[in-house]
Amino acid sequence: MKIIKISMLALALSLMSFSAIAPVKSLVSETEVFEAASTIVWKAETIDVGQIPQGTPKAIVYEFKNTGKTAVVITQVQGSCGCTATDYTKEPIAPGKSAKVTATYNAANKGAFTKTVTVTTSAETTPKVLTLKGTVI
Repeated sequence: MKIIKISMLALALSLMSFSAIAPVKSLVSETEVFEAASTIVWKAETIDVGQIPQGTPKAIVYEFKNTGKTAVVITQVQGSCGCTATDYTKEPIAPGKSAKVTATYNAANKGAFTKTVTVTTSAETTPKVLTLKGTVI
């Protein structure tokens, strides 16, 4: 009889420990999701430059602010075609500070255009796609 009581007590204690662990796991996953949220706030993700003269390159500046608690590094900036040159802030951007990504469109062909610039940073798991558009006259 003692063996049955001890076994039942051990079973009850083990079940209680499993139920106590479950809420802890859900709190951990919620914290991980919160930490994965973006720490970069872009001033504008799409810029319309309007009409620009043919043969005159146009520089478009995208600004962002690091709203996180750690420094952010821009690891790569890629234009959608060879007609768009890019430049960006190379040093780490401290919390609360701003930085720039510049895309220079060569404006060689007349007509409407829409181009993209893909920015990869240490703060986000997916790259940010910025858009520039306008009309070359």
